[in-house]
Amino acid sequence: MKSLIVILGPTGIGKTDLSIDIAKEFETEIISSDSRQIYKELKIGTAVPTDEQLKKVKHHFIGNKSIYDYYNASMFEQEVLEVLNELFSNLDYVVMTGGSGMYINAVCDGIDDLPTIDQELRKNLINQHKEEGIESLRLQLKMLDPESYSKVDLKNPKRILKALEVSIQTGKPYSSFLSESKKKRNFNIIKIGLQRDRNELYERINLRVDQMIEDGLMDEAKRYYKDRHLNSLNTVGYKELFEFFDKKITQEKAIELIKRNSRHYAKRQISWFSRDKEIVWFNPDKKERIIEFIKSRT
Repeated sequence: MKSLIVILGPTGIGKTDLSIDIAKEFETEIISSDSRQIYKELKIGTAVPTDEQLKKVKHHFIGNKSIYDYYNASMFEQEVLEVLNELFSNLDYVVMTGGSGMYINAVCDGIDDLPTIDQELRKNLINQHKEEGIESLRLQLKMLDPESYSKVDLKNPKRILKALEVSIQTGKPYSSFLSESKKKRNFNIIKIGLQRDRNELYERINLRVDQMIEDGLMDEAKRYYKDRHLNSLNTVGYKELFEFFDKKITQEKAIELIKRNSRHYAKRQISWFSRDKEIVWFNPDKKERIIEFIKSRT
């Protein structure tokens, strides 16, 4: 049976280099499951593989969308399945790598078909959030969909807005669209999680942020400052610099916040992935052991 090798883990853990090595070992290509690396405008702040890395192995879903495009996990699922179908006609293995849990789940388990949201409704809810704060959205969700309210991250406005949009547009609770059953795939899925000592991971994240600043993240963020309202730019590395451009904080503070928020993001990713019992965990430096494991599962 054809096999999808999923290499996942938090930001800064070392997924890119390992994935390239694994793809070369199994003579295959890589699908990126990073919800921000898909945007062609955002290269430095999303740690897109370098030109040199991209030359080593063919990558899919890197820079194939624009920050001005509407995109979601459901669309990603459909497009990746089409690409996999094509790749598996010639290859026995395909590597998928990234840290976006929802995108990975969409491909591995499927996602329920959700309605396209009316843009006016979305705009009204965003304005409500700006004018009345997150508590107003929480109360509305509690009334319309108590089940989602009990499960959603109540500190995350994007998650609350998503549930509200669907509940209001369809007249049915958002939770009613989310089934627990997995969609069957016609390929084998091997999930490899990468982990390091927490302090080592945080140090790698801090050094990577310094490298991004050196590589020109400031100029990249400045280029799209006018588009800061876009959801695609509500991203660690950009939103902190936008605050600096607004003169709300100093440049030093912005860089400090990028490091802190990247570490917090890594913690949330680790928490998300820890719920998936299908993942087998490895230190990314143990490449030979990982290759042996993949071969034992195919």
